[in-house]
Amino acid sequence: MTQPSTNGDNPASSGRTPAQGNRLDPWYDVYADRAHNLRASEIRALFSVVSRPEVVSLAGGMPNLKDLPLDRLAASAEKLIRNHGAQAMQYGSGQGWEVLRERITEVMTYDGIVGADPDDVVVTTGSQQALDLVTELFVNPGDVILAEAPSYVGALGVFHARQADVVHVAMDEHGIIPEALVETIRDVRASGRTIKFIYIIPNYHNPAGVTLSAERRPIIAEICLREHVLIVEDNPYGLLGFHSDPLPAIASYSPEGVVYLGSFSKMFAPGFRIGWAYAPHAIRAKLVLALESAILCPSMVGQMAIADYLSNYDWYGQVKSFRSMYAERCRAMLTSLEEYMPSCSWTVPDGGFYTWVTLPEGLDAKAMLPRAVRAQVAYVSGTAFFYDGTGSNHLRLSFCYPTPEEIREGVRRLSTVVNTEKEIVDMFGTASGNEAGAGSDR
Repeated sequence: MTQPSTNGDNPASSGRTPAQGNRLDPWYDVYADRAHNLRASEIRALFSVVSRPEVVSLAGGMPNLKDLPLDRLAASAEKLIRNHGAQAMQYGSGQGWEVLRERITEVMTYDGIVGADPDDVVVTTGSQQALDLVTELFVNPGDVILAEAPSYVGALGVFHARQADVVHVAMDEHGIIPEALVETIRDVRASGRTIKFIYIIPNYHNPAGVTLSAERRPIIAEICLREHVLIVEDNPYGLLGFHSDPLPAIASYSPEGVVYLGSFSKMFAPGFRIGWAYAPHAIRAKLVLALESAILCPSMVGQMAIADYLSNYDWYGQVKSFRSMYAERCRAMLTSLEEYMPSCSWTVPDGGFYTWVTLPEGLDAKAMLPRAVRAQVAYVSGTAFFYDGTGSNHLRLSFCYPTPEEIREGVRRLSTVVNTEKEIVDMFGTASGNEAGAGSDR
């Protein structure tokens, strides 16, 4: 068995005091450069805190699964293993089970993607893996990825790990601003850098809570096609609009210019870890090769269970039930903000899980978080959603998991912290936090 080197270059064996704390790892100098780009998620770092029963967590984006028909799902799982266990327990296709890929094309029709070929669908371990594979295929160290300001923390982690540079594009209450996109593309290229793709969450944005307007979608598609910028469209929340089906996907306007990412985590259950990418044929072929190199094939048990759910259960009726539940929770969040935190502003979502709060001038959400946890409420600082760590005058509040009563109490607790911080700033003054982010509908 190969042992760590014992020569004088090994800080663990040389007797030298490491210059940095992370050099306590004797393998520090052996890692690839990209390993040093891995960073902890600010949301994951909160898990040990928010799991305490006395803390009201307005931080995590866990779907609420209380209305899932667990008895029926258990019976379905038993039947699946009894009748098709040998297939379910075996390796499958690297691209994903054909039956599920056909069901996925039917699901995508609700997003306006009609006539999709199942052969252009790749099943992945959640849409997070699809995003990582796309980034792996396209991005060299130093390449630029465009992303909304703010953007999904999990995507920023992938981009950072793959050594990309992220340039944010301004958005408002109607989503990404077309004029800002054009200006950003030109500025990046004028600096001599290469843009590989733009990452967009068009529906019920995480974290901003806004939706890209119907008028802007074809405009964004046309700009990117003209400028030869690939669009990576991430749509985990699309079916969770409070009042209607989603607007047509950007992919419906530019099927050859978009890699569309979908997931069953929010519309069904995250435990299966099944997502997908729908991509132009040549990109699809490379995605399959990359996926086979990473995991050989996605889980057959998970794929077959979800295909059975989509084929034999009123899954869309279940989605409507989720919509109603999340709409009630959103109302509780917005009315509580109105009552307890009138000094702040926030976005008003039409679906999804989140609202994006702007703090009064001078308050710092990241610095304030320990005091909020002490008050037994948790949120995510806006700094998690910007590549350069700006956004400290914002925070993301999630309404998907707590009950309406818990949401109200959580906002009340948070308001005591915000009001105290504001009194201190009003009395003594402080440096204002970084101003950035989506516009407010309030």
